[in-house]
Formats: sequence, structure tokens, C-alpha cells
Amino acid sequence: MFYCTFQECPTGLVDEDAFKQIFSQFFPQGDATQYAHYVFNTFKHNHHGQISFEDFLGALSTVSRGTTQEKLQWIFGLYDVNHDGLITKAEMLDVVTAIYEMLGRYTEPQVEDSSAKDHVEKIFHLIDKNKDGAITIDELAAWMSRDATVVESLGMMDTVLYTSSESRARPSLSQP
Repeated sequence: MFYCTFQECPTGLVDEDAFKQIFSQFFPQGDATQYAHYVFNTFKHNHHGQISFEDFLGALSTVSRGTTQEKLQWIFGLYDVNHDGLITKAEMLDVVTAIYEMLGRYTEPQVEDSSAKDHVEKIFHLIDKNKDGAITIDELAAWMSRDATVVESLGMMDTVLYTSSESRARPSLSQP
């Protein structure tokens, strides 16, 4: 999957534009550009704004087979777009919108224009317990530990990562 596309880079390094092209191959039904941008920014970059295949594999290993804490930190880093240690509703909306754009219009249930905003309102309300308009990593951890389906989903991330890139089946948005 990704190895084959990294092989096309003679230096073994990929910049953000190349990463977006690679990532988009796995989601042809939508526009994966913005989501790939957010994912790319979770990786360590060299001083030229590139990631190596080894760094990519390390991050993939953490997301798929890491501890719950490691997965939590990666997820938090994905949504904490400006890296200030907080997830705002605007940041969450940006990432969720990017996910919906990546999945395209061929999802079950059908994605409506207001779907991302409605989804973020619902989830943000559940996580931001102190209602200060920002989610800390502790609030995210507390929410995840309270919700058995989220904990189960974290355990299944390895299956999702590998089967989603191998399958071209229609995606589902049934999980929040």
C-alpha cells in the first residue's frame, strides 16, 4: 500500500504535496487533500518539511498497535491543529469537515452540508465537561474511558487502517 508509493520517491522522503497525492489514492471517492494535510502535520518533519518512510511507519505503528495512551496522544495531536495543547470547536470542525470531504458524497448515511457541524456540536458537548470552549487531553482521555465504543474503536484501529487501504468498499459514517 503506502510502501509502493514511497518507493516512487528516490530519496525515501516525502513532502506534504507528495503525501497528499499518495493519501488521495486511497480515497478516490472524495477529496482527501485537507485531511492529508492534518495527518501529515502529526509526523515529525526534517528541516525541509519532509517525512521519511521510517518515520511514517513508526507513526503508523503507534496508531495501529500502540498503547491506548499513544493512540490518544496521536488523535489529540491530529485535532489540536495549532499545537497549543487545546482542541477548540473550530479545530474539531476543520478536521471533521476534512474527514467528510475525504469520504465523499457516497457514504451511508448520506452526508449533508450540516453533518460535520452537527457531529462536532454533539461530540464537543460530550467531551468539554467544564464548558470552557476547549478540550484538553485529560478531558479527551476521560471521555474516551467513559465510552466503551470509543475504547473498542481504539483497539480496532489496526484493522481499520489496514483494511481501509486494501478495500474500496463504500465507507460508513455510522460511528461518531
